[in-house]
Amino acid sequence: MDHSPGFLRLVENAKRNVREISVDDALRRIRESGATLIDVREESEWSAGHARGAVHLGKGLIERDIEKTVPNPGEEVILYCGGGYRSVLAAKALQEMGYANVWSLAGGWRAWEASEAPVDREDEQIISPPPV
Repeated sequence: MDHSPGFLRLVENAKRNVREISVDDALRRIRESGATLIDVREESEWSAGHARGAVHLGKGLIERDIEKTVPNPGEEVILYCGGGYRSVLAAKALQEMGYANVWSLAGGWRAWEASEAPVDREDEQIISPPPV
């Protein structure tokens, strides 16, 4: 993906205050502490495939809907997007809303898929439990 210089500067500035997490560490935290995994990609990206057990709250709606989905601002939340840029910006916004335990998945969906972590795809019609 070709990102504009202004967008990359915005992400780099946000990264100074946002913690990133690897796929392996995210899976461990989901399993051990029940962290909520949130996909902030667009609806079409979500429909094409997403991390098993994830909740979909697109970046354009997350600030509006997060309190319904995760009412406790102390709960651990892990966000991901396609490559780890939009999730950094969404994590920064949630922090500004008082969510103190927020992570951005380094490498996003591409890293999740490459690590062969569990996924669901609309065309497979799989109903499965959250990642273990």
